[in-house]
Amino acid sequence: MAKLALLSVSDKRGLVDFATALVQQHGYTLLSTGGTAKLLAEKGLPVTEVSQHTGFPEIMEGRVKTLHPKIHGGLLCRRDKEEHLAQAARNEIALIDLVVVNLYPFEETVAKPNVSLEEAIENIDIGGPSMLRSAAKNHESVTVVCDPADYDAVLQAFASEASAPERLQQLRRKLALKVFQRTGSYDTAIARYLEAQAAEPDLEALSGFPATLTMTWKKAQALRYGENPHQQAALYGTFHEHFEQLQGKELSYNNILDITSATYLIGEFERPTVAILKHTNPCGAASADTLEEAWEKAFATDRQAPFGGIIIVNQTLGGELAKTIAEIFTEVVIAPRFSDEALAIFSKKKNLRLMIAKGGIGADALREVRSVVGGVLVQDRDRTLGDVREFKVVTKREPTAEEWAGMMFGWKVAKHVKSNAIVYCRGEQTLGVGAGQMARVDSSRIAVWKAGEAKLDLKGSVVASEALFPFADGLIAAAEAGATAAIQPGGSVRDAEVIAAADERGMAMVFTGVRHFKH
Repeated sequence: MAKLALLSVSDKRGLVDFATALVQQHGYTLLSTGGTAKLLAEKGLPVTEVSQHTGFPEIMEGRVKTLHPKIHGGLLCRRDKEEHLAQAARNEIALIDLVVVNLYPFEETVAKPNVSLEEAIENIDIGGPSMLRSAAKNHESVTVVCDPADYDAVLQAFASEASAPERLQQLRRKLALKVFQRTGSYDTAIARYLEAQAAEPDLEALSGFPATLTMTWKKAQALRYGENPHQQAALYGTFHEHFEQLQGKELSYNNILDITSATYLIGEFERPTVAILKHTNPCGAASADTLEEAWEKAFATDRQAPFGGIIIVNQTLGGELAKTIAEIFTEVVIAPRFSDEALAIFSKKKNLRLMIAKGGIGADALREVRSVVGGVLVQDRDRTLGDVREFKVVTKREPTAEEWAGMMFGWKVAKHVKSNAIVYCRGEQTLGVGAGQMARVDSSRIAVWKAGEAKLDLKGSVVASEALFPFADGLIAAAEAGATAAIQPGGSVRDAEVIAAADERGMAMVFTGVRHFKH
């Protein structure tokens, strides 16, 4: 009995070579439709139109062509059931052994500017998903391909079928799973588009919080492991479209988390800025007239932190700074560009990962998703610093211009430090960072200790807290350390006590009205 392959694709990459191998090496007879059939015939391959195979013409401008019992019966017939086989024979249904289908380019169509609803609707594939799903359901007997990248694997499995039939069976299961993943993401894309086109749009959906949340991400790469070696992990989505790795070892799970945190942090600044991060926390950050100056100030905050850490800059990283960074061990260096001299210097450190932020530096995603017991939490990304015009000086003393500058810098950094967060600054330089403690006063003590270790004087500094001071103790600790001004959201039931403590010590304090919890 002749083996039948049904080929109907919009993406014709590699199709002719694949079809040629099917015919010449594996004895397949080809069925096809429309443009695919025309291409195969032009290349001299014997091909039968689906309409000739079914005895039913394509109608309604091609909307109905493969939705026929001779197609779906040929795909769904179970080869291990005599009754199925008998029914197929009685109804002259030939069994189809291979299906190669990829779908109308709906996602690409609706991504075009000014696409009409009519054009979008006509690019909703019906027959393609139907054939794919039928074939995938019966993958014990039918090989189904929805991605040209799988052509070589299919041919290799066919070649070894006689000696290793289990190889083909394993591949069929893998390809069937890929089909349902693809048709699922396809349907999701259609649903999202139609939600946006509704006469009475779903406001919940448009806000990013639909009644039913469907997420589809394509696997970008398998990772060696997760946070720890005993945890498996993989990266999904378009991370590699935002970054280009120029050299170094493969990115780890933790590297990717750190790169993301670093990118979001540095996006807050316009002046030449350097930030050094460890475990997603900024350990030192500074802005200056040049990156070299910014580096000296950021590095001065914590000279131990760059060891195994992440360094990010927001301008072209040149040779002078590259020489300095190359003297210490670090995991990743990120920049929008590297000079040729810098690349030559870094090339001697083969394991150092160099990353170019291709699409600019800053946050890209509007939503954050985190797994919890039984589901996920979704929230808007924290993209605001608050409206400076609404910041309120709540103390008797107004901040000086220098204190204002330090507070604004510290406020930007504190937003990206794990709660409870305390950041001491002078001008556009961090002096001490305290992160993630159970009590805010402990974060303050750690930040003071870090500044002392770095031999940085906190006298005349400012302190930034990403959330309110619940008691006066945290502010008093800051004053005792030398801080003369503080910036915090405010909103504690003990605000009056905290303000009084500031006034007693001659401090200036600003309430922003916005908090930046980072759990």
